[in-house]
Amino acid sequence: LLHVARDGQRRQALQNALQFIAPKVEVLAFPAWDCQPYDRVSPNSAIAAQRMTTLARVARSRTSEDRPRILSTTVNALVQRIPPRSRIAAETFGAAPGNVVDTNQLVAWLEVNGFLRTGTVRDRGEYAVRGGIIDLYPASLPTPVRLDFFGDTLESIRSFDPETQRTVGQLRALDLVPMSEVQLTTESIRRFRQAYVAAFGAPTRDDRLYEAVSEGRRYPGIEHWLPLFHERLDTLLDYVLGVPVVFDALVEDAAAERLSQVQDYFDARHAALGHSRPGVAPYRPLPPEALYLKPEEWAERT
Repeated sequence: LLHVARDGQRRQALQNALQFIAPKVEVLAFPAWDCQPYDRVSPNSAIAAQRMTTLARVARSRTSEDRPRILSTTVNALVQRIPPRSRIAAETFGAAPGNVVDTNQLVAWLEVNGFLRTGTVRDRGEYAVRGGIIDLYPASLPTPVRLDFFGDTLESIRSFDPETQRTVGQLRALDLVPMSEVQLTTESIRRFRQAYVAAFGAPTRDDRLYEAVSEGRRYPGIEHWLPLFHERLDTLLDYVLGVPVVFDALVEDAAAERLSQVQDYFDARHAALGHSRPGVAPYRPLPPEALYLKPEEWAERT
């Protein structure tokens, strides 16, 4: 079942109620970004991680009579396009003790999929490498994990307390999902460069966004250019084809308000095109329908 709440507070209230009333029902939360349309900042890393974890669960597994599932989301999340389901299902990394794992490939996967390298792992989305030990904090786990290697053989997967760095448990296996909706691979960077030039013309020397992506670096607000990294985008409805959908009260009003806000922000960015400063990301906005549903498409899809 897919439930669409009109805002985040209503979604959280439903989730809390279901945990009390129906504890055997699996509730997957899919929140909206916590930033405005066409913003210069990226969504919160914890929210991005939760979105990717939920998408991976939906794309790779199905509900059952023994473990029924409710996918809880909001209007703001539903009107926005997301990476295609086929891509999310394929972009995972799994390992278990005893497996042979190329640590260089694992580190490359972490870099490509939004993990941040640090000296000490304390927050979600961070990882650290110390000789034959790799610490990382996946989005899907309550605590970070420590991978102990002997050569290329994974000897153990231990969970640890991020404050004391002490081991608190053992894991039999580990499945990782991307921390961001934008993956900087050779293919996605090439597609971005081609699509960016096609949409906006040749980049200028002070175009920091184009420069950063071309070098494989993340740039603040890079998620707002998500359509340029993929040939096409899906919506959450494409992940749950044929599933019953329940709408919250006043959901149509909330959708109309959100789509109107998207158009207002687009008009403001478009009007400011000639006022970009050197060294600042250009105001060049993608058409609203590139990342968001059009009003008529919302009506048709829902």
